Amino acid sequence: MTSAREGDEGSKVMNKLTVYADQPLSKINRHLYGHFAEHLGACIYDGIYVGEDSRIPNVRGMRSDIVEAMKQIRAPNLRWPGGCFADVYHWRDGIGPREQRPTRLNFWGNAPETNAFGTHEFMDLCEQIGCEPYIGGNVGSGTVQEMRDWIEYLTSNYDSTLSNERRANGRAQAWRIPFWGIGNENWGCGGLMRPEYMADLYCQYHNFMRNYGDTPMMRIASGLGGSDTNAEDAAIFMDRIMNRRHPVHTDGLSIHYYVYLPDQPRHSATEFGEAEWYEVLKLASDIDGVIAKNAAVLDTYDPGKRIWLIVDEWGAWYPVEPGTNPAFLYQQNSMRDAVVAALTLHIFQDHCDRVQMANLAQTVNVIQALFLTKGEALVYTPTFHVFDMLKGHQDATALRYDLIAPVIDVNSVPLAQISAGASRAENGEVLVTLANLHASESTALEIEFTDRAVTEITGVELSADHFTAHNTFDEPTRVTPKRFDGVVIQDGSHVRVQLPAASVVALTLV
Repeated sequence: MTSAREGDEGSKVMNKLTVYADQPLSKINRHLYGHFAEHLGACIYDGIYVGEDSRIPNVRGMRSDIVEAMKQIRAPNLRWPGGCFADVYHWRDGIGPREQRPTRLNFWGNAPETNAFGTHEFMDLCEQIGCEPYIGGNVGSGTVQEMRDWIEYLTSNYDSTLSNERRANGRAQAWRIPFWGIGNENWGCGGLMRPEYMADLYCQYHNFMRNYGDTPMMRIASGLGGSDTNAEDAAIFMDRIMNRRHPVHTDGLSIHYYVYLPDQPRHSATEFGEAEWYEVLKLASDIDGVIAKNAAVLDTYDPGKRIWLIVDEWGAWYPVEPGTNPAFLYQQNSMRDAVVAALTLHIFQDHCDRVQMANLAQTVNVIQALFLTKGEALVYTPTFHVFDMLKGHQDATALRYDLIAPVIDVNSVPLAQISAGASRAENGEVLVTLANLHASESTALEIEFTDRAVTEITGVELSADHFTAHNTFDEPTRVTPKRFDGVVIQDGSHVRVQLPAASVVALTLV
């Protein structure tokens, strides 16, 4: 585990980060930086997918600027079609000629679902981005047969009716599907199930989910969590699938964690004060304990850490923007969300021996989005910039670090003022990323690198003139990365940085 140590409040000790370049830990799986696109609001339609006849530049209907931006941040995977939508989605609605596909009512707000974006379109999107598909199967209203058939349709090169149907629909070669979710939030929108019942269902689905391809397919138990922050449902689930006559060995266990505040108007996405700033960051930091408790459950059954712990929905969820459809979950995205993103990704990396994949909710126009769209216009949110700044951690080796930093009192609960992550890439570059959680004060930090000479260091910062700053269609670059000049090399192993208030900083040692 990466070591973090907070200084006592009021301590005179200099804020210090010690990076042990000679003490590598686990590999940071690139899939920690994954994404999620649900048929919800304007995430797919009017977001990612504009149709082939749109005046907006596109390739086979996929918006080109979004595809290029996803390539820029090296998006490793994309989860689809949900979310809650997955448990009402029937895959056959979304194949074949588009003019023959049925229109359904979407789970979210009864919006028309034309099924113009279906299986082939999603796989095309993943290939354009260069990311791995993560498909969520329908357990809530579907059947074992339906999911089994979808897998054959996607992954089989055999001469079968389903394989030939795929070929007739334009895809000769089968696709590779490395990640398959069995259900979603089965405790809630996925069926209001008890963990005991879901465990039995999982075993049934797992048994019939044959992979027809020649590459592995993970069968992921999807969407535990919600109010179960003590991992009690996970413990019941794991006991039920393992302690049986024929144990079922899951490949992954997914949990969801939101800073969930949609029914609290004072927690607007952009109109908030310092009190709300700190409350949100404290809630975001609490995912550390949730991960630790779920990891402990898995350690009981899987001490070798074969099973992936996956956080396939996470983000800050506020009240929707005034004047928008409340079912579409459209919200703005401020400098606060940039810090939430950096803090959360650092926590994932601190647990990278067990946490192997995560998916931000969601990619476009929904919850903590990377992008906002309005017609041809596209806004890159502060969260997008954080993913761009931290992408060097993907598939790098985590480095042990110690952190001495002040704490902030949040309703009598301490919150560390600085969040950090450190890794070494295969080419030897060391990336250190930092977030200053203080809303209004900059802070000095000394960084010591053991067993690593510091001769050249470059930096990028994301900060703004106020902690509520955000990008709009009228002012799309108010929050944008710039060169970080607040770093001084003191000697061969020490540097000193001055972190702006409410900021994220990335430092690269070459």
